[in-house]
Amino acid sequence: MTLTVTEKNQDDKLIIYCEGRIDSTNANIFEEKLAAVTGEGKNKFIIDFSKIAFVSSAGLRVLLIAAKKVKPNGGAVILTGLSPEVQEVFDISGFTAIFTIHKTVDEALANY
Repeated sequence: MTLTVTEKNQDDKLIIYCEGRIDSTNANIFEEKLAAVTGEGKNKFIIDFSKIAFVSSAGLRVLLIAAKKVKPNGGAVILTGLSPEVQEVFDISGFTAIFTIHKTVDEALANY
């Protein structure tokens, strides 16, 4: 399954929408998008995982790199819409302690 990554600005807040799977075969697509976003100086953004079926350790590594890039500037990577399966991966890996996670994009925007 392929990975689609798009972005949209809503109320001057960047939202990155992902669809598919994030694994070792396509994590580079995800990494390139996050590198472009952080390279443009954006240090706070929302990533919507509601259409992500699976995240491997390669995907977690990409998220960790992005979080480490934005944190020194007071930024944050905010995640939304984790399925129970993806949530379990985050729980087991300890990533729920690293990232702010909301149920929906609207909830994340309200707490931005």
